[in-house]
Amino acid sequence: MILGLILKKKSNMESQKLFASDTDGNIALVVGATGIAGSNLASKLIEKGWTVFGLSRKPKNDIKGLQLIAADLLNTESLTTALNGILPTHVFFTTWMRKDTEEENIRINSAMIRNLLDVLSPKKSVKHVSLVTGLKHYLGPFDAYATTGTLPDTPLREEMPRLDLPNFYYAQEDEVYKAALRDGFTWNIHRPHTLIGKTIGNAMNMGTTLAVYASICKQESQPLVWPGSEAQWNGISDVTDATILAEQIIWAATTKEANNEAFNISNGDVFRWKWLWPKIAEWFEIGYVGYNGTIKPLEVVLNNKQSIWTKIVQDQKLEEEDLGQLASAWHTDLDLSRPLEVMTDMSKSRQLGFTSYKSTKESFFQLFSELRKDRIIP
Repeated sequence: MILGLILKKKSNMESQKLFASDTDGNIALVVGATGIAGSNLASKLIEKGWTVFGLSRKPKNDIKGLQLIAADLLNTESLTTALNGILPTHVFFTTWMRKDTEEENIRINSAMIRNLLDVLSPKKSVKHVSLVTGLKHYLGPFDAYATTGTLPDTPLREEMPRLDLPNFYYAQEDEVYKAALRDGFTWNIHRPHTLIGKTIGNAMNMGTTLAVYASICKQESQPLVWPGSEAQWNGISDVTDATILAEQIIWAATTKEANNEAFNISNGDVFRWKWLWPKIAEWFEIGYVGYNGTIKPLEVVLNNKQSIWTKIVQDQKLEEEDLGQLASAWHTDLDLSRPLEVMTDMSKSRQLGFTSYKSTKESFFQLFSELRKDRIIP
């Protein structure tokens, strides 16, 4: 945190930290280009005329104009070889690796960023680094906030201090701050709420998880049963469309006044799940059951539905038979079973000129329509 403040003051005194409004010479390295955040960001950058490289362990050639790089972020030799001759001006880090403990999360995820920035350092090409984390910055790692008994005040604001808990997001930030001091680049941290967008095989994918769950409910002539807590059902929430996150990342990276800042990012509206849940059920033409006194984990439900999903895929000639590649019920359960309402304050980026907005209902419905068009759901 102290490093971040030092860098902010340093940047304010350095007039050379400017970015042109055009994209001439901008070379992006999107790390995690197969994920929800990375794939949408890569597409948006290409649309705006950037040269874009996408780095991942298992690249997918499904974005026109994306130049693929296969590399292991935990292996500096692999990174050095894969990045030979590539001189990115902007690095967008949108990936992470889930481990069994937060200590392991810290060790692995900080090493991934450190290794990449160490390999890029001698090239002296990097002008800006953007890191995508999330609201666990304020809530603690996964369900820690539920077990400690300490709940943050909402809406969540960027100036809220770090928690006195191990958190791999903090370790990731600190790696960026240290490298920025060494190499002289500017930076941004982006903290989305739950990401809504299309990708397959992502570790955190609420929208697709709910679409698959609703499709199974329809197949079995069952209602869409709310799996979460009373606080989430009745409280105010927000989410983040992956396209809105992409727009903020690009805006911040190319706006001098926004450099060296952390930003919350959500769609710009708020909602209650007791309002949205029936609308999702209606989209799938099924009934619904709201909160009725107990949490009903979705992971337990979907763990027993592979055979049903296989039948749906075969009958409807869909594209993905492995339920585990589509649904991340563990993450959806953690989000929807929180013991508090969660929403973000967007004032900071708004005051600096970021005005993009997305209707949350449309975020979900557009995703469902895209999944249906691409034969992921019936």
